Amino acid sequence: MYGPDRVTDEAVSERTAFRRAEKQYKLYYDQDSKSSKKKKRPKRVDLSEVLDFKTISESYDKNGDLPPGIVPFQCGFDRPVFCLQNCPGFYFIPGALSIEEQCRWIREGLISFPQPPNRTNHNAIYGPIHDLFIASKERKVLVEDENTLQSLDSGSNACVSNEDSHRWEFCEEHIALSRGKTHKSISASVLIRKLRWSTLGLQFDWSKRNYNVSLPHNKIPDALCQLAKRLAAPAMPMGEEFHPEAAIVNYFGLGDMLGGHLDDMEADWSKPIVSMSLGCKAIFLLGGKSREDPPFAMFLRSGDVVLMAGEARECFHGKC
Repeated sequence: MYGPDRVTDEAVSERTAFRRAEKQYKLYYDQDSKSSKKKKRPKRVDLSEVLDFKTISESYDKNGDLPPGIVPFQCGFDRPVFCLQNCPGFYFIPGALSIEEQCRWIREGLISFPQPPNRTNHNAIYGPIHDLFIASKERKVLVEDENTLQSLDSGSNACVSNEDSHRWEFCEEHIALSRGKTHKSISASVLIRKLRWSTLGLQFDWSKRNYNVSLPHNKIPDALCQLAKRLAAPAMPMGEEFHPEAAIVNYFGLGDMLGGHLDDMEADWSKPIVSMSLGCKAIFLLGGKSREDPPFAMFLRSGDVVLMAGEARECFHGKC
């Protein structure tokens, strides 16, 4: 469940329409339940205005009924595709991925996608981290490398940048404890919980907010490219195929959200954004070209796919 926190009317009036929706649907807990994690209870909120395309699709299959403002898109796709009349270029494909596909890509997202040369949010501090998921399962600890420390102490500049050196290494927990507090360390399980994003294909430079073609990278896996190509078909011009060159994998924990934003760094806006959802249910907010435009709220379930093309590419969107 999701719910708002207590704010004054004045504070609410100062927020944009998109921000008010984010606050409305963000996960909050009752004040009296914060003393114990086990007893935390999420606040309740009215979700009656949140679009549920799973229910909409089931109703449409059964009797052909659709809520006002929602129209089916006939394109010969193997799953039902729905559009919003007030947002040209937006497509919602409920249950687009099978259970087998969901399991496969969840597994890849944890094991393969964070592997170097793909970058993650951990690169800035720890540099490239290999086999993070395996290290977490084996309860290993990431420890600052003694050899690197000695090189730095001796004045060597062989290990200047986290990006180009291996300042950290995984070791067994008892070895990390034996090194004492003089060495910085963090468990692999904590790093997994703090994983927020990884980038596939061409690498995105978050500090400069653009794609840095000079950074080492692998091509997006062929199987993922083929899947994206198939899913993007409803939003592609007739006779054209989708050829992805870059992707961002976002990892969400309980209560995490992705604030309202535009995906505006791509040179070619004629191609759609293909967004696949895996794991727990969330709420997707689709606004307009201004943050002042009230957004549509809709449930995102595991296996759902959202396409944003044309005018929809200029719309603010986020997740709660």
